[in-house]
Amino acid sequence: MAISIRSFPLALLVLLPAANAALLSRQQIDGMLAPLGSDNHFDSSKTIDWGVLPGPFYTPELGLGIGTAMVGIYRPDNHDKVSQNSTLALKGFFSTTGAFGVGFQNHSFFAEDQWRFFADGSLNNMPTYFWGTGYLAGHNNGNKEKYTQQAFQIAPQLLYRIANATYAGVGWDFSSTHASKTDEDGSSQLRAQKAGVSSLSSGVSGSLSYDTRDFVSNASRGQYLRLSDTYFAPELGGDSRFNAVEGQYNAYHSLSAKSVLALDAYSRLTTGDVPWDRLPGLGDDKRMRGYYQGRYRDRNVFSSQLEYRRKLNWRHGYVLWAGAGTMSNKAGSLSQGPWLPTLGAGYRFEFKPKMNVRLDFGIGRGSSGFYFQVGEAF
Repeated sequence: MAISIRSFPLALLVLLPAANAALLSRQQIDGMLAPLGSDNHFDSSKTIDWGVLPGPFYTPELGLGIGTAMVGIYRPDNHDKVSQNSTLALKGFFSTTGAFGVGFQNHSFFAEDQWRFFADGSLNNMPTYFWGTGYLAGHNNGNKEKYTQQAFQIAPQLLYRIANATYAGVGWDFSSTHASKTDEDGSSQLRAQKAGVSSLSSGVSGSLSYDTRDFVSNASRGQYLRLSDTYFAPELGGDSRFNAVEGQYNAYHSLSAKSVLALDAYSRLTTGDVPWDRLPGLGDDKRMRGYYQGRYRDRNVFSSQLEYRRKLNWRHGYVLWAGAGTMSNKAGSLSQGPWLPTLGAGYRFEFKPKMNVRLDFGIGRGSSGFYFQVGEAF
């Protein structure tokens, strides 16, 4: 899924609206993107209508890199007039740190939205750091330990509508992580972890959700509430026995035909022998943007963010957000802080109907980063 350096100039022309006006007309850009399927149209006669768009990024953990977003829109049954369009996003990247990886995210809707099948997964090789567990470990930048992470993760789930806009679901969560090039002496923090440098986790989940979003990948109105419980155990194929409870609430309010106010609140609480790679964290391309992924991790986390989304002329748009998050070893002390802030701004380019690629710049406490992704953060 990695793209060539030759795609870099095209990505810059697309992702920098000021350069578009000075260098190329909208018609010329449309003409360049049409062969890639990024024509901002959906052809329902195709099994999957694909669109491809490359672009640069910079994140605290990956450095400078190039990624590509390949998104397919499809309808499993063209006679189904109730279900929203299904989407399949494929992503790939490589960066100057030597990191590379591929990932996917699928949202399928069947039988007039009676059934839903969601799945996401990733495979990557990434030089990174391990700080330890808890806020103080992440705050102390002097104790970080460099390692290379090889990781595979997949999480499918099947949902069934049990009432109006209400879904019950079952799923599987599997991950395999190996840390290499760690310190060989006994002072290695990773080797001191109970799970060791390699961790295998496998768990089954049950969920209940309420969803009135008009479009899952880029909602402009509606609400989403989800509660899930995932049980990991050796009997299910993993190394450790632990439990993870997740809660998520999103609300979307249209301020006008071109502007949306979006709210996200998220919490993950864990108990048992949680391996270091499955500890909840603050900082990724969805939540707490601007922080090094994996720097702040503990047994329990909570974060919230408010985002303003504005559609401009043609395919352009932008977002502004602010939020905060906290962590703790015990769920009962989660609200006692300390709290980490996040704020930022992002550019949007619509390459399929209501499907954007995003270039976000997030600022955290003492760190920042650019993120190139497909779809909205939440």
